[in-house]
This record gives sequence, structure tokens and C-alpha cells, in this order.
Amino acid sequence: MAQRVTYRRNNPYNTRSNQIKVVKTPGGILRAQHVKKQASRPKCGDCGIALPGVSTLRPRQYATVSKTHKTVSRVYGGSRCANCVKERIVRAFLIEEQKIVKKVVKEQTEAAQKAEKKGKKN
Repeated sequence: MAQRVTYRRNNPYNTRSNQIKVVKTPGGILRAQHVKKQASRPKCGDCGIALPGVSTLRPRQYATVSKTHKTVSRVYGGSRCANCVKERIVRAFLIEEQKIVKKVVKEQTEAAQKAEKKGKKN
């Protein structure tokens, strides 16, 4: 005959947060053991891949572990993956280069206009 087990918490329903596993105790009694929900891996905010080097925990557990479990030693450590950080750096560099090129072109056109005005006066 199968032995019945009852929930040990006040919630009497089979919900996602109230899952149990039946365990036999050393006294030979079957006892309901509540199972914690599975944690999902932290994802990159840009591309969505799982972040390597960051531990997989339930949200509240991040408060109790040390910083080394939550980040990697890089800019945007526990938030973006290495490839996305590299892309951001390259993009920022190219934008700055573009600004410099625009400035140089503008100066050259202004100098050409000044020379043209000078040529018309003479």
C-alpha cells in the first residue's frame, strides 16, 4: 500500500512554487521535501546569450553571495558579454573618428572658401 504524504507548508495546491519530492527519512517514514525553483542563467542585455562566469542563482540569492560570483572583471562585467562590449568599444571609437573626419573636412572647406574670397578681391 502506498503511503500518503502531505504538504508541509500552508499552501495546499500543486503550484510551481509548492513542488515537493517524496524522501524516505532514516526512520523509514516518507516525508515531503519542498523543491526550490530552478534558476535561469543571467543573460547578456544586448544579444541574450548566457553570461559565462556569473553564477546561476534565484534573484534573492545574489544578495548573499560575494561580488566575484556576480560579475567578471571587465567593463559591463555581469551585464554584457565580451563580444557585445567589444562591439561597443569599436562603435564608440568609430564614432569619435567620424567626428574628427567631419571637423577636418569642415576646416578644409572653410579654408577653401576663404582662399576663394581672397582670390576674388585681388
